[in-house]
This record gives sequence, structure tokens and C-alpha cells, in this order.
Amino acid sequence: MKNHQALYLLPILALAFLPITIGESGSLRPVLSGPDRAYLNTRVVFRCSVPNLSSMASYMLIRDRRFVVGRNVGRQRNNTAMFPLKVNAASDGSYHCKASTEESRGLSNRIKLTIVTPPSNIRVTSDPYPPVAFEGSQIVLSCDAQRGSHLNYTWYFNRTTIMSSTSGFSIVGNKLVMEKVTLEREGNYNCIAWSMVQQITRYSTCTEVKVTVKVKISKPEISLFIFKEGDTYLGNVTCSSSKGTPPVNFSLLLDDTEVITATAAKSLAAWFKIPVAIGLNMGEARCRGRNEAQDLKSEALTLEVVPVGGDVRLEVDYLYTAEAKLDAVKLSCHISRGTFPHFSWLVNNTILPTESQKDFKPQTFLSHQKQGLILSEFSAEYAGYYRCRARDSYEDSGPWAESAAVLVQITEENLNSMAQASSCTSTMSQKLFSDVITIVFCCFFLLMLAVASVCVYKMFDQPQAFTNVSATNTISFHLSGPQSQSVGLQADTLSCDVHNQTVEFTL
Repeated sequence: MKNHQALYLLPILALAFLPITIGESGSLRPVLSGPDRAYLNTRVVFRCSVPNLSSMASYMLIRDRRFVVGRNVGRQRNNTAMFPLKVNAASDGSYHCKASTEESRGLSNRIKLTIVTPPSNIRVTSDPYPPVAFEGSQIVLSCDAQRGSHLNYTWYFNRTTIMSSTSGFSIVGNKLVMEKVTLEREGNYNCIAWSMVQQITRYSTCTEVKVTVKVKISKPEISLFIFKEGDTYLGNVTCSSSKGTPPVNFSLLLDDTEVITATAAKSLAAWFKIPVAIGLNMGEARCRGRNEAQDLKSEALTLEVVPVGGDVRLEVDYLYTAEAKLDAVKLSCHISRGTFPHFSWLVNNTILPTESQKDFKPQTFLSHQKQGLILSEFSAEYAGYYRCRARDSYEDSGPWAESAAVLVQITEENLNSMAQASSCTSTMSQKLFSDVITIVFCCFFLLMLAVASVCVYKMFDQPQAFTNVSATNTISFHLSGPQSQSVGLQADTLSCDVHNQTVEFTL
């Protein structure tokens, strides 16, 4: 019976002692100080103290509310306990200390300790790999550390720091992103991974990585050159691009069927040899250029070789400056047909040597079946009868088709006379216009004089005819005064008044 009564009293006793316990635990306010970040395998010190405490206190350092890290008794002078700690991977966590005296106890503030692992074994990786890309594509470089935590990253391009504001770059975490690369972004890249704890920086760097930017190839171009081996005619087809980065795979297509392929490893051109038949249309040829990112075709080229023939015509044009001085003489040689003509020039039946053409500045327009010479220096040696001739370029011993001779006279007097003739022509044109106006006026005046003479003659020859006549057959001339004359037409009646100096006559 007594045991049952004791059980009933236990809750009452617990409630009685509860205010005392709460009061003791809340009476002390210890303060914990220490680092919030620390490098792995280093030493740190936490300090716990109760300000203005007169009695000695004992302290416990606790991690994550349940692991007792250390115990210590506060020093008498400032009542502070020190907890040196060697940092390892398990040291990361939340720390607080507990202070106790004979009369009371209390819990301190909390400090979150972060363990920082210094970087090591840094290397740069790329996407794509290897770091080779065409203009306009994306390249992503990553700064990867084998070990390390809480790291920062600094990137370098050709040993120059890349800032977050640098145009063309974007830094996201440990990645350097180039959205649309250009040739200016080709070069060497490397990175540094680093961390900082208590103003102490530890870093690790890596070797440079070469980033290569390729130029996209332009649209392929196709051309054909004919030559002869023995009795066989062959065509050398050239496939080329004006820009791009090798290697490029070139293919020859005949009527859209790929017949042969070659790789241009160090250039932007490839050559293909094909048999040809003179005067026969063998279809259309195209060039195809390919690389990792492109597949392009050239314009079509008709494989038809037309022999040189027909009429050959030579035209001469004199070119003048704004001051009406002869500046150059242009000679153009035209042929009516021929796909691959070879031209030759003759002056006074002498073949013009190739080395002499430097003064003539020859211009070739083979695609239009025309070649031209421009004479820009004038002396007696360049004057004479000019002819041009043409033959097939693939037939060294083939027949020539020649033009008629044209005289080109170039002397100092010729030059001056040409300039003067141009000026004289302009003056003569102005004078001719003035003379025409004068002649027209004189003719009109003579016509009026003739009409007046007829009128006077009629007046003295037939005085009896001064009668009324039909208005439809009457013309009157009025002399209004001795100092001025006027001519008028009347459609009514005729009268003759000598005092008024009016003359009438009937036709």
C-alpha cells in the first residue's frame, strides 16, 4: 500500500524540482568563438568563456549537439577554456559549448565550421574533344580538380586574365563557355583553381590547352584545262575553295554521280584527270567539298570543248582623259567560237614577244572569247599595223585564225593633233550652230523681200486693177510710216490710199 502511494507522489516531486533545473540551466550565458572555415589537416582553436563569472566553471565542446569534442576548465583570470582541434574530414559540423558551475549551467552560441580541401591535380577538359571547332560553333572548357572543395576559378587566354565582362566569354562555375567562336579566340587556355581561408590562399594550376578554330570552306569552284598526251585529249578538272581550313574532301560529280574523290590535306584544291572528246558534249560536271560540318557543291560546268574557228575581229578604242588627251589605246581581239583559245599578237607582221607585253598590260577574257591589249605608253615602236590570231591552246601545232590588220598610229604630233582635233571639233560645232541660225534668218528675209517686190511690181503694172475683188483672193501690204514697215493680211476689201502709203494689189 505504501509503495502505491510513493508512485503517486513521483509526478508531484518532478514538477517541484523542474523550476529549479530550468533556472540553473539558463543562468549561464557562455560565449563560443572560433573559425567558421578551416583547411583540411590544419589546427584550429575554439574558445569558450562566461563573461563576469566569479567562480570557476567547467566547459564541454560539443559538435552537432551530441559529440563531445573536448572538456576543459576555465582559467581563473578570465574564465576561458581553449579547445585546440586538428581538423579532419569529420570535423565539419556545428559547434557549441556547455558551461557548468556548482550552482548553474548554460549553452553557448553555435558556430558552423566548414572544412575546405585545397585544390590539387587540376586539368582542363573540353567539349568537343579535342578542342577543335568551326567558326560560329560552341566550345566549353572545364577546370576539373581531382581533389578540392569550395573552389574558385580564374581563366587565362594567352596568359591574359579572362574577366566575367570579357566579350565572347561566359564563366559558369568551373566552366568557360564560348557560344560562337571566332578566329580571334584561337589560342592557349589554362585555369587556376583556388580557395581562401582566413586570408590564406591555396591554389593549383594546370598546363595550357590549345584551342583551334577552323574556317568554314567557301562554295567550291570548278575549272577545266585541256591538254594532249600523244593522240589522246585529257581534261584536268580543278576543284577548289577560296577560303577554309584543310583538310577538305573534294569529289568530282558527272551528271550528279560521284566518280572520284580526293582529300586536300594541306591545301584547298584537288585535281582530277578525265578523258575528253573534242566537239562532243559529255554532260555536266560539279565539284563537291566536304568537311566535318559542311557539304557544298559548285556550279555546273558543261564538258564541251569547241575548237577555235570562225571569224577573228580586231577592234581599236582610243581612251581619252577628262582634258581630252589621249591616255591609252585598247585593242580587243574577238573570235566567233572556241572554248580554249590561245591568242597571239603581231605588229607589222612581227610576233609580239611575251616579255614585251609588260608595257601593254594584256588583259585576257577567255570566257568571253576575247583578249585585249592596252597601250599605256606611247612611242614610235608601238605604232604600226596590228593583227591578232588564235588557235586551240591544247594544239601546239594547230592552225591559226587571223584577223585583218588595223593601223595604230601613235606619235607626239599625233597625240597633240588628237587633243587639238577634239577641241577644234567642239569649237566647230558651236560655230556651225551659229551659222545655221544666220542662214535661216537670211532665207526668211529674202523670202519677205521677194514677196514685197512682187507687190510693188503689180502696183505699177496694173493700176486699173484696183477694184473690189473677192476677199478670198486678196492680199494687202501696209506701210505704216517712212521709218518702219509692217506686212499684214486682209480678208475683206482692197483700197489704195497714196496719202496713207497703202498699197493694194490683186493676185
